[in-house]
Amino acid sequence: MKRRTFTKLTAGLSFAATMLGSTAMAQDDMRIALVVKALGIGFFEAAAEGAEEAAAELGGVEIIYTGPTDTTAEGQIEVINSLIAQGVDAIAVSANDTDALVPTLQRAMQRGITVISWDSGVAEEGRQVHLNPSSNALIGNMIIKLAADHLPDGGDVAVLSATTTSTNQNIWIDEMNAVMDNYPGINVVATVYGDDLADKSYREATGLMQSYPDLDAIIAPTSVGIVAAAQAVVDAGKVGEVNVTGLGLPSEMAGAIESGASQSFAIWNPIDLGYSAAMIAHALASGAATAEPGAKISIGRVGSITLDENTSAAMADPFVYDASNIDQFKSIF
Repeated sequence: MKRRTFTKLTAGLSFAATMLGSTAMAQDDMRIALVVKALGIGFFEAAAEGAEEAAAELGGVEIIYTGPTDTTAEGQIEVINSLIAQGVDAIAVSANDTDALVPTLQRAMQRGITVISWDSGVAEEGRQVHLNPSSNALIGNMIIKLAADHLPDGGDVAVLSATTTSTNQNIWIDEMNAVMDNYPGINVVATVYGDDLADKSYREATGLMQSYPDLDAIIAPTSVGIVAAAQAVVDAGKVGEVNVTGLGLPSEMAGAIESGASQSFAIWNPIDLGYSAAMIAHALASGAATAEPGAKISIGRVGSITLDENTSAAMADPFVYDASNIDQFKSIF
């Protein structure tokens, strides 16, 4: 038996709903709570869809999809306290605060509840496993691969990043540079910075096309920069000449895919993320896997993960969005 429970928590209503749900639920069901940053967000609703898919595949699993009404640690703590009172089997949380949730989650683990974090992590002492959507190395490889895939004979590409001090973007660019030998004929001619401001990113993209008239692609590892660069390509009349790619959101990049300014871009797939989180929570709660460095855990159709020294792991390559699937995801996030 599998049911999906949507929980908007106030303490009294939640407790009453819990008692009713517990009475109706079969004894052999496992209850996995998917705790999100806030209810009503398309990205997390898609993750819940993935968790339901995992539950159906596993059998005998109930997914409790819950979270606060706003993105606060206090709201998540209230939600988690209620789940502890319900005696759920596992809690999988995308945290609003790395540290603030730790004492509450430690109490959950002391009660025998499996605790993992996913998407947005919890400090190591407050969970057993953390699932990152991807890794720096996978992201770095993906952003150059997206450009190279459409340049079979090689070509000139430029990078439009956020700020010069943006930690994530700088790491991803370093990881990209580390694998350039795998993409012969691809030349990175410049790296510029739009400071994650739409207008400055637009100007920088325009400047790249003016400075490098043979430019074939602009790689923007930032959701602000990629949208601005795509618009700059459209306005410059260079659709079909300059391909914009990198990391972006389907809702914001749908127009660029439809216009042809972008052939493809990437970001994590929330459906896969929710599916994988539920799979990991089930494996740990059932005793099929252990949360220790080096442990390998199956995540079903997505593959498997191997925990690092911090019991963290990366799910997979960033998911690629293009004309074949943009309509499916543009209304989600």
